[in-house]
Amino acid sequence: VEGVHLSVTSDLCVTPLGLERDADLQLLLVGGELLKVRSSSWKKNRFYKLQEDCTTMWHESHRTFKRNQTFSIDEIESVRKGRQSEGLQKHTEAHVEDRCFSIIFKGRRRNLDLIATSAEEARQWVNGLEKIISNMKKLNSQQTSEHWIFNCMRKADKNKDNKMTLKELKHFLRQINIEVDDMYAEVLFAKCDKSNSGSLEGPEIKHFYDLLIYREEIDVIYGKYATTGEQMSVKDLLNFLLNEQREVATMEDAVRLIERYELDDSAKQKNHMTKDGFLMYLHQEEGSIFNPAHKEVFQDMSQPINHYFISSSHNTYLMEDQLKGHSSTEAYIKALMKSCRCVELDCWDGAHGEPIIYHGHTLTSKVLFKDVIKAIKEYAFKTSEYPVILSLENHCTLEQQKLMAKHMISILGSALLTSPLEDQMPTAFPSPQDLKGRFIVKGKRLNKLDAVFSNTSPGVEEDCVSEEDEAAETSNSKTDSNGQKLAKQLSDLVIYCRSVHFSGFEHAKDNQAFYEMSSFKESKAVNLAETAVNAFIHHNMTKLSRIYPAGSRTDSSNYNPVPLWNAGCQIVALNFQTPSKEMDLNQGRFRSNGVSGYFLKPDFQRYPGTEFDPTTLTKGPWLKRKTFHIMVISAQQLPKLNKDKCKSIVDPLVKVEIDGVPADTCSKETRSIENNGFNPMWNETFQFDIQVPELALVRFLVEDYDSTSQNDLIGQYCLPLTSLQNGYRHVPLLTKHGDVIPSAGLFVHLMLLDAK
Repeated sequence: VEGVHLSVTSDLCVTPLGLERDADLQLLLVGGELLKVRSSSWKKNRFYKLQEDCTTMWHESHRTFKRNQTFSIDEIESVRKGRQSEGLQKHTEAHVEDRCFSIIFKGRRRNLDLIATSAEEARQWVNGLEKIISNMKKLNSQQTSEHWIFNCMRKADKNKDNKMTLKELKHFLRQINIEVDDMYAEVLFAKCDKSNSGSLEGPEIKHFYDLLIYREEIDVIYGKYATTGEQMSVKDLLNFLLNEQREVATMEDAVRLIERYELDDSAKQKNHMTKDGFLMYLHQEEGSIFNPAHKEVFQDMSQPINHYFISSSHNTYLMEDQLKGHSSTEAYIKALMKSCRCVELDCWDGAHGEPIIYHGHTLTSKVLFKDVIKAIKEYAFKTSEYPVILSLENHCTLEQQKLMAKHMISILGSALLTSPLEDQMPTAFPSPQDLKGRFIVKGKRLNKLDAVFSNTSPGVEEDCVSEEDEAAETSNSKTDSNGQKLAKQLSDLVIYCRSVHFSGFEHAKDNQAFYEMSSFKESKAVNLAETAVNAFIHHNMTKLSRIYPAGSRTDSSNYNPVPLWNAGCQIVALNFQTPSKEMDLNQGRFRSNGVSGYFLKPDFQRYPGTEFDPTTLTKGPWLKRKTFHIMVISAQQLPKLNKDKCKSIVDPLVKVEIDGVPADTCSKETRSIENNGFNPMWNETFQFDIQVPELALVRFLVEDYDSTSQNDLIGQYCLPLTSLQNGYRHVPLLTKHGDVIPSAGLFVHLMLLDAK
């Protein structure tokens, strides 16, 4: 489909068509020595080679007990050419720039920093890997399973004779996460062994494969609508789109789907869709649970910036916990690439006059402030073009503060906002649209913003400011009661986000300018959201609020962001480095609106006069009651959790959770299916009554059931309730780190209807 094909060779090897004679790919298949860099003193030559399956990389290892010398192409997040990783910048010289490249892995796995023997060889490695990664992403986006299944078959063929014995068949079934009893395996084998040779080969393997991927639920749905010679006519397909998928579709839409996804040319000429074409359609974005229209920016981006929820990170520099974790520019890159739009910089005096970033008074490692600013400059707008807020927690002396200002001005250049957008004193925030591609500094300021437009602006170079507002976010740091000295050069960079102490909603209403914002530790914010939520909502209509985790969370765990979003808080900062339900919810909230990192708050959280209270839900425009029906039908190709144990098969169950206002928050789950992660079926139906759909998130959780201990996570997916599509839909599954699990997914039927 659309240029993506598979070539299945006689030894069940999968290779991308169109790349067979590609010089870059051939280099990877032949392999070669590369210099692996871990530190200034650890640089070793190691042999790397792409295996014939074109999905796995083999590498030489000198570790005595190293069991696994391969990694999957699916584990790679990106490839960076040049000295673009923290390790290469720190441990190599500038003259090897054109020979360097880095493989960046998903999750917490360490980057692989490499140096080729020549610039041309480095270029070929980078180009070859990017081509293979691109092919894998296209295949995974189509949920195509052939490359994965045939690769498992190849591995199960122990003696490489291109045949499958009964023993090899059983081994293969365990590899793909399905446990069958011996009798069933023998029946399946005998059904395919037409030659009675005791092994399967050629067409017999194809027959076995067809039996394996057969999906009864698709047969039932397709058979209901295919009324034309056992195929779907364009009219049949339109009926399906209108009646089941509840889409506003036309005959032209049905024709377009046939042209795009039908594989059989003769059927396509008749404007028919076969069952294979129908299944292909269901696996594409048109058949996904997530509304394709919401993959792009679809909301009004011209509202004041405080009218949006803003994806925000706490302790952005940390890769792990906040006691002894590693600080790294990579943490900023990962957060920004996940569309985080507010990052934190915890700044302290460093050696040689250079400011550093780390978690003060702890054993966390340190990273140079200027290196962080360079990384932010490079990656800030690759995922989203909308503004990035630099939240400064400033502990530096005056001289190093001046250097901080100098670094930001010189590195960020014209993208750094250094004055209001207007030529006169502003009265409200500019919009994300107005601030595209700009950096906004949040921090202390010596004077009011009015001074920018006043002829009587004091010429002080430094002064004292109070530190009360953030109360030093670490539990083991103390505030100087006399205040902190602030350099004018740094102060002048604070325009729309001046940090001030919160003294109550009434005081803020009468004394706080719109650009003056407070930070709240989670306990205080949660208390306000419970005891004064309507006042909090009104406060956030004209001002920004930032929430941060308690200092006692030394393990960098997270708090629930939903009650704070319900209170209209915009900058609800989470530890992006910590996989958790809270981060699933955050990624789900900002999955919509083009992954821009900005999500427009509902009307009732933006306009004066609202009486919205998420805890009591008095009558008002926020009550748009819906009934949400969901049938969890089946799952496909769930990953094995314990790959080291051949006989370890998952017992999956599915949880469906609603997170929103307290009245809507609910969780329901299916029964577990024993020993089947390949194609388990549940056909279980749930109903949820939703009061405030605009604040509701839906989270799917697939777990491996364990009767004696906590269930293990297999995969998850979260999205706003308002971004889902009705009808028969596939749900992609993500790892705990938010990465797509290739080929795995749920199949569900959804109906979101107005409540009677």
